[in-house]
Formats: sequence, C-alpha cells, structure tokens
Amino acid sequence: MVTKWRNWASPATPLALILLAATGCTSTSDAGAEPTNAPSASGAPATPVARVCAKPAAGPEKAPAGAVTVDPAVVGDLAEKTKSSPPGTTFWLRPGKHRLDPERYAQVIAKKGNRYLGAPGAVLDGGKKNNYAFSGTAPDVTISHLTVQRFVAPPDEGVVNHDMADGWVIEHSKIQYNSGAGMMAGARQQVRANCLRDNGQYGMNAYKTGDSIRGLVVEGNEIVGNNTDDWERRKPGCGCTGGIKFWAVDGAEIRGNWVHDNRGAGLWADNNNNDFRIENNLLEANDGAALMYETSYNAVVRNNTIRRNNWVEGRKYADRGDPFPYATIYISEAGGEPRIRARTDKIEIYRNVLENNWNGITLWENADRFCNSPANTSTGYCTLLVKDTDRCERPAITTAPLYDDCRWKTQRVDIHDNRFLLDPAVVKCTTKCGRMAVLSNYGTYPKWSPYKGKRVAEAITHKQHNRWHDNVYRGPWSFVPVDTDRTLDSGEWQGTAYRQDAGSTFAPQAGD
Repeated sequence: MVTKWRNWASPATPLALILLAATGCTSTSDAGAEPTNAPSASGAPATPVARVCAKPAAGPEKAPAGAVTVDPAVVGDLAEKTKSSPPGTTFWLRPGKHRLDPERYAQVIAKKGNRYLGAPGAVLDGGKKNNYAFSGTAPDVTISHLTVQRFVAPPDEGVVNHDMADGWVIEHSKIQYNSGAGMMAGARQQVRANCLRDNGQYGMNAYKTGDSIRGLVVEGNEIVGNNTDDWERRKPGCGCTGGIKFWAVDGAEIRGNWVHDNRGAGLWADNNNNDFRIENNLLEANDGAALMYETSYNAVVRNNTIRRNNWVEGRKYADRGDPFPYATIYISEAGGEPRIRARTDKIEIYRNVLENNWNGITLWENADRFCNSPANTSTGYCTLLVKDTDRCERPAITTAPLYDDCRWKTQRVDIHDNRFLLDPAVVKCTTKCGRMAVLSNYGTYPKWSPYKGKRVAEAITHKQHNRWHDNVYRGPWSFVPVDTDRTLDSGEWQGTAYRQDAGSTFAPQAGD
C-alpha cells in the first residue's frame, strides 16, 4: 500500500505482428482506440504499442488434431470435459458463448499441461454468477484466443488462474468486465498479447499466497480501464487498485505494453519486489501515477513513453492545497540494494520521454515506515535484509546493521538521459504540476523510532546516492528537495547545495 507523509507455449501468431509503432494514440477505455504512426509534438520516439482490444489475434477455426471440442450449447461442458479428461489435454472451444453451471463456485479446475484454445468468437461468460473461470494448482496450463468475461471474483481475488499456479501462459485473450482482478499470477507465468480491460479492481493481481513470484513476463498487452469499481473511493487508502499490482515479484519483464486510462495507477509494484525491467511500454492517461515502485528493490525503467498521466489524482491533491509532489513516476521507500541478487544494483530510470504529465519523478521515503512500526502499512512484513522481524526493535535497531536494514530505503536511484516535457496549457494547470522531488517527512512516530527529526530527509537528499543528470527539460519545472517546505529553480537545483542534474539542459517553454 502506498504511503506518503501520512504517519508460456509458443503463440499461434508471433507477438511482433500485434505490436504497432505508435505515439499518437487516442486514449479511451472503449477499445476502439487506434494508435497511429504520427509523432507527438515533442518529437518523442516511436514506442511499441499493443493494440489488442480493438484487433485481437484470431484463434484456430478448426479443432487441432487430438483436441476435445467444447460445445457452447451445453452448459458446463467445459468444466465437465476438463474433469473427465487426462492432464495435458487440448480443448477447443467452438464459436459462441460458453457458460458454466449457474452456481457461484462452478469453475474450470485445470489439470497439468491443459490447453484451452478459443475459436474465433469463443467466449466464456460468467453471467455475473460465477466467481472464477479457471482455477486449480496444476502447473503449465495455456489459455489462448479466448474471451473471459463477467465473472464476479471477490476483492483481491482473480478470475483466471485464481489459485496462482505456476507456469501458466495466458495469450491472445480478452479478459474483461469482471469483478476483482482479471487474473492472478504464479511463478514463470507469461501474459502475452492480451486485452485486460475494464475489470473491477485490477487487470492482473500479481500476488501469490505465502510465496514470491519468480520469472513473470508481461509482454505486448493492452491494459485499459481497470478499477471500474473505484476501490479507493470505497476503501480510502487501501492501495488496492490500478492496471496491474505486483507483490513480492522477483525477476519481472514488463515490456511492450499499452497501459492506459486506468483508474488509479497504471503499474504498481508494492512490497518487496525485486529485479524488474520495465521497458518499451506506452503508459498514458492513467488517473494516477504511470508507475509506482514501492518498498521494493533494483529495477530498470527505460525506453518508455509516458504521457498525460496523473491528471486526476495530481490535480486532486493540488486543489485541496496539499503540497506533496505526487508524481507520474513515484519511487516510495524503494532503491538499489547490492546485497539482493538482481541484474542491477540500483534503480535506473533512463531514455524515457515524459510528456505533459502532472509532475515528473518523486523519490520519497516515509521516515516513520520501517519494520515493526505501526506506520508500516504492509503489516507484518519487513525488508528483504531482515529475516527475523522481531530483531527490529530497541536497542538493536539503533545501531548497525539494523539501523539501515530495518527500513526500506530510497537509495541508488539514477535518473538520466530522459526528456521531461511540460506544457501547462495542455495539462491545464498553473502551479504544482511540474515538479521533481527527493524528500521525506519529519520523523515523529512511534516513540521508540530511531529515525526522528530530519535524519531521513537529509539522508535521502544528500547521502543515499540519488542522482539526476544529463536530462532534457522543456517547460516550467521546479525541484523539491528535503521536504515540502522548499522549492528550487534549476540553478539552485544544480548549485553546490544539491549538485543535481549535471549536464542537463533547461528551457522555460515546452517547444523551445
């Protein structure tokens, strides 16, 4: 949960055929949106866009050799044939609307190695009666070219791969109009070229009960319009919404996706994630941050086009007078950590274009959030550096190594060779929409905290190797270091007190 100052098998169609180079998309949760090849006004480079919802790949028109044919005219046919067939069976769903028995817990319990292939027009419809579509703990299941819709999973649960089994491949499918999450995730799961649209909570909830998820691939998907049930309004502060939520995922590839028009954040990695590569995505017009990386470690964020994000949530904070620089890329208690094995030992954000978002990049660390603190909203969890959470208490927490290891630290963040473009007339803002920030709150809580006062604010700003350099800025950018009480211009930001953005260039107007 976010905190701020508050105390596969091979596809039938190669993936490259569904990726279109585009930068001039019209964003809408209606899947008729068409990316075009026209460059943006900024001259931003073309970014691969997965235009899946409007033009999904078609499944096989005839049953593959040896496949079991499933008839939509027979209610429950898919579940019954799955039950009576051996593991490793391929099922071909005829065109039409397939239904399960009209009972809440009717579901398809997959067996190891099963494949479910949809003919053109094949739909598995939960009728707003069934909670789950595909479940069970069997590994290596494939779901392809199938529409899965109108299931009613409870909050935080998923419709496809409900039981978080390993090695599943979900490809060329539409998973849409469901409650809860469109899907859950297991280790080695591959989510490729799908339309994850208009689900009540998440497109995908990448969480596995009692374990981390290793080797997750999310590639070439369109992730649009999720959180239709507006869970942050129903449960304020729940941190439980967005396009995709990641929890304790280790070694993720997030590439070539079009993440747009989600209510809340587009991509949100929350709690002890590690070793992410987030690249060649188009992230646009999400109500909140395009990317949140929270209480997590070691990531590369590169070659993404990020535009028109955070207009709703950023404006909300500004309109109520909240000075916090809620940003489009929000790094919260997350950083590089060489002691945790990964392909990088820092968070590196580079060669991205951020255009007409509400604010830029904020590096934040809540001084009151650490292991065993009541202010740690990830209750019961500790950092990956401390196995015994009970060790994080006085007096041991006041000295090395626990003084450092008991808190998630925003450190070793390297922000370089990006283009930050802001035209206030496009964003329709006059103030508090063009900020970069590196800051913390004044530590106050709990009474036994060793991090009180300005210790964390001074550390995140000056001592934890957080750097901006060699970037291009166009528009009225300002910079917020230490805390929300000070705002700097580019000269002050580059000056001797902060020494940030060496080698960067600044122009006051977006078109200069």
